[in-house]
Amino acid sequence: MKAVVYQGPYEVAVEEVSDPRLEHPNDVLVRVTSTCICGSDLHMYEGRTAAEPGIVFGHENLGIIEEVGSAVATLRVGQRVVMPFNVACGFCQNCQFGNTAFCLTVNPGFAGGAYGYVAMGPYTGGQAQHLRVPFADFNCLVLPEGTENESDYAMLADIFPTGYHGCELAGVSPGQTVAVYGCGPVGLMAAYSAFLRGASRVFAVDQVPDRLRLAEQIGATPIDFTQGDPAQQIVDLNGGGTDAGVDAVGYQAHGFEEPDREEPAAVLNALIQTVRPTGALGVPGLYLPADPGGPDANAQQGRLLFDIGKMFEKGLRMGTGQANVKRYNRQLRDMIAAGRATPSFVVSNEVSLDEAPMAYQKFDRHEDGFTKVVLHP
Repeated sequence: MKAVVYQGPYEVAVEEVSDPRLEHPNDVLVRVTSTCICGSDLHMYEGRTAAEPGIVFGHENLGIIEEVGSAVATLRVGQRVVMPFNVACGFCQNCQFGNTAFCLTVNPGFAGGAYGYVAMGPYTGGQAQHLRVPFADFNCLVLPEGTENESDYAMLADIFPTGYHGCELAGVSPGQTVAVYGCGPVGLMAAYSAFLRGASRVFAVDQVPDRLRLAEQIGATPIDFTQGDPAQQIVDLNGGGTDAGVDAVGYQAHGFEEPDREEPAAVLNALIQTVRPTGALGVPGLYLPADPGGPDANAQQGRLLFDIGKMFEKGLRMGTGQANVKRYNRQLRDMIAAGRATPSFVVSNEVSLDEAPMAYQKFDRHEDGFTKVVLHP
């Protein structure tokens, strides 16, 4: 089959690789119809992880079941399904408590597994024509038949639940004000989710005009951090700090005074300044214990200069970690089906698998018109 294969920093290629096969009676094989390029893929693409050449990328996957293992109880050939980026067993202690991003079964010696991602287990990615799904009864979310809302449902694999998770970590509730740092796909989903949860006002911080325009289109107040300290801009506009804040950027954040220079803790520290005393921070943005491209020796080991003193002084709370997609995706699917949510507003491009190298290049450069790319194998 064709698949998007990592070659080395800033290089992917579409190559012929071995077809997946059933490896366990609980597996299904899915013919992939939609698979997205994620900002997390860019960390590997840029050489900012320990990823080795040969990895098939792709953890945001939707398709049609083509083969079913003998022990699969609830699925059948022909069903349209979307898979959480988390590979999870469904029966370990963490899965039973809904913490499926930290499954203790699927990746021995580590809490959590994912498709097509370095250190996240042996699971081939879905930027390909076919995908093997383990523990399929648990990992496949069945969708309405047909092709309606395909791009909306594709967002359920990762960015919609991840943005929602950022709001959950920050405890966003009706009437609150929220600051979201980063208007990439996850940040836009966090701002959108804040409104779904009843936020009265949402501030969205970025410097990319196209992304700020999208944030404004969904009702958020855009904050261009090249025009001044974003925390101060928000405090001035809001008459004080916000009730909650979401970091949708992660460890490749750039400084606000020098936007071309990486400052890994910039967003975390800005949120501490932005959120009012006793407020809460949600951090779904990715931070790693090792970053080969970090700007200094500490950053390369995942150690950041974080303003814990001010955070303590203000009595702020912070929740972190990858999204437990299974905790949210069923309800979010039903909101899409009922017409209450249309997360596909972030989708800027739908292209063939063969166009993936071009799409990676443009998405990585944050070019206008490349906010979220869906590949159709």
